[in-house]
Amino acid sequence: MDNRDEVREFLTSRRAHVTPDQVGLPEGENRRVKGLRRTEVAVLAGVSVEYYTKLERGAISGASAVVLDSIAKALLLDDAERAHLFALAHAASPVGRPRKTRSAKSWTPHHSLQWVLEAVTEGPAFVRNGRMDILATNLLARAFYKDTFEMPGQPPNIARYTFLDERADEFYPDWDMFAEVTVAILRTEAGRDPHNKELHDLIGELSTRSKEFRQLWGAHNVRHHGAGFKTFNHSVVGELTLAYEGMAMEAEPGLTITIYAAEPESASAERLHLLASWAASEYGQNLEASTPSSDEQASQK
Repeated sequence: MDNRDEVREFLTSRRAHVTPDQVGLPEGENRRVKGLRRTEVAVLAGVSVEYYTKLERGAISGASAVVLDSIAKALLLDDAERAHLFALAHAASPVGRPRKTRSAKSWTPHHSLQWVLEAVTEGPAFVRNGRMDILATNLLARAFYKDTFEMPGQPPNIARYTFLDERADEFYPDWDMFAEVTVAILRTEAGRDPHNKELHDLIGELSTRSKEFRQLWGAHNVRHHGAGFKTFNHSVVGELTLAYEGMAMEAEPGLTITIYAAEPESASAERLHLLASWAASEYGQNLEASTPSSDEQASQK
């Protein structure tokens, strides 16, 4: 795959984030670039200036793991950025195999997976792919993301909701943070799965329709999104501060199960109980109500 532009922009943006004093170099005079010079990165990485220049221009195919690791250290890349650099190199390789992807339009959860999700009764639990399509939920997650499910077009997509639905401004009290995280997840997935047409279509749609998305996409930030706390403002029950854990599915590479939970006996826990009662009343106990089938998705396209 020809991903020279992606490689060039990523390395250039990371180089601009590192100051000389961070790597023990003198600031010097007449510095005309933001961050490090190419020559400085080359010295820190132990490669020739010519070779590093070639890499930064996008010719990363064939770069060894040792060289990539040296560049990652020179640019002070974190774990997510280092993994992204290696993913870009793999994608550029002529022998790199395209990652197997699952279309959200055709993938349906096994009954056993739905049972697992429904066994989580104290918080929202759902399955998403790297494109941020919601593929399966328990009843509480269906209620939690009700606005996302109400958007036209299926499958429900968290990124599309974040940037294209006005209700997201209310749902995310710190919208800027959620927007940055969302774009970083998509950028990470684009590096891992560069042949995914559905992902590219989504990025194209968001770039066309959202100025904020375009600006954040141009920053080339990536991240591993595994655990933490988030605050939401749900339209039914109000403010919720929830812990979250994201777990990769061994049986379905590329998919993630995310579970939200509130601190026991907290106001957020009480509000989750209220949301569960509302969900039972609104959607009933039919498990199929929480996960759109392939036929339902097709009918809503």
